[in-house]
Amino acid sequence: MKEGAGERLARLGIVLPAPPAPVGSYVAYVIAGDLVFVSGQGPREADGSLRHIGKIGVDLGIAEGQEAARLCAINLLAQLREACGGDLDRVRSVVRLGGFVNAAPDFVDHPTILNGASDLMAAVFGDVGHHARFAVGAASLPGGWAVELEGIFRIT
Repeated sequence: MKEGAGERLARLGIVLPAPPAPVGSYVAYVIAGDLVFVSGQGPREADGSLRHIGKIGVDLGIAEGQEAARLCAINLLAQLREACGGDLDRVRSVVRLGGFVNAAPDFVDHPTILNGASDLMAAVFGDVGHHARFAVGAASLPGGWAVELEGIFRIT
């Protein structure tokens, strides 16, 4: 029997948190046909506390930035699970991830930071976890987050 997303998450030692409620005038996700658009997620722990606050290249290094991107991806998956009625095996492809990196003006390794999120998607979804992506630097992000991540997914 093929291993599903839930089993892969368990094997990776990841328990998805309850998805946080939006903090502004928007919704956490929108389903349009067979696509799910998930709003930006930050590096928030399951208990609601923020982690990885600050600028990459000033306050935080590459490894911490990758950890921040991975934590954002975990929160993105929590929202996606909600959109899928609790069943991540409905995901047919991770279409695109978009990432914003709160970085020093001279920092140029934004794609390396986002690998923390991309690698997790591949680990959770296998081949269908490979995706298109953008990674850009930002002068600041909400709450001082080091990374913010959004995603588009195709589901059944």
